[in-house]
Amino acid sequence: MNLNMMSSPYKHSHKSLTSVMMLVTLAAVPGILAQCYFFGAGVLIQLALALVCVTLFEAGVLYLRGRKIWHTLQDGSAWLTGLLLAVSIPPLAPWWVIVIGTFFAIVFVKQLYGGLGGNLFNPAMAGYVLLLVSFPVQMTSWLPPAELMHHQVGLLDELSMIFSNYSQSGYSLEQLRSNVDGITMATPLDTLRTDVSHGLTVAESMTKPVFTETAGLGWQWVNAAYLLGGLFLLQQRVINWHIPVAMLAALSLCASIGYIFDSGNQPGLAFHLLSGATMLGAFFIATDPVSASTTNRGRLIYGAAIGVIVYLIRSFGGYPDAVAFAVLLMNMAVPLIDHYTQPRTYGYGAKS
Repeated sequence: MNLNMMSSPYKHSHKSLTSVMMLVTLAAVPGILAQCYFFGAGVLIQLALALVCVTLFEAGVLYLRGRKIWHTLQDGSAWLTGLLLAVSIPPLAPWWVIVIGTFFAIVFVKQLYGGLGGNLFNPAMAGYVLLLVSFPVQMTSWLPPAELMHHQVGLLDELSMIFSNYSQSGYSLEQLRSNVDGITMATPLDTLRTDVSHGLTVAESMTKPVFTETAGLGWQWVNAAYLLGGLFLLQQRVINWHIPVAMLAALSLCASIGYIFDSGNQPGLAFHLLSGATMLGAFFIATDPVSASTTNRGRLIYGAAIGVIVYLIRSFGGYPDAVAFAVLLMNMAVPLIDHYTQPRTYGYGAKS
């Protein structure tokens, strides 16, 4: 009799790894299209650069390690890492930003840990944080939504900006980011943080054109699109509900409590849920099966902790958005969470 030995967990999925990656990519399409609509086709340029880079870097490391190149590449994990990193950075970031980010994510965070399944951290978020800490200006230079742009930017202008820092008309990124009043516009999260620190109330800050009645202009629809993709992943059983539900519930609870006790300085629930990378983080990033918790109780703890950390950093920390930092911090805690949430063998009690 031939027995196949395997390690836990023993749950078997009928979907291949490649099909899972394809479904995740398909689910991200509404969010990518929404980003393109509000922030330009630079998103697609960054995505193309990222896919080329992760392919080359992964193939190069696999060659040096003496591993099968195409067999590993076709699982799609490297391409998904490139996709998540590309949609997380500003669309008009210089070309070298995505090159450095993907190199670090694939070579250092993924392959040096042994490849898919061995990495402790989420590669895309580790690459994002490296870029944010190392190049804060380039990583925070988001354009305002297209309807607030004084100078309209076409595809050729975006290509020129990414590779030369200037549009075909000679405008720099800083000039393009200026609205009709000549004031450089930041993302809604950054704008609100800056205004509150200068003594404005949340209500006063949200009268600016970059906001709507509920959240940031454009950003609320981007988050709604990623929410739609996340629901598709749940329906296809690609991800479990525990992490996204726990994360959004914890963030909602913290945001509601903060608004009740300090509505002048704390935005409401809708703002937190529909701003920044909330939905992208909840359904596409925090649910990474390699770096997330593997038990149901552990996933609830893991997701809830991410939601709390996101709220704390957004409200009291030094960065406007916090999804990447929260995910990486909880990646470090996963071994401990799994250790204390593993179900016990039937008939055995807990060790003293």
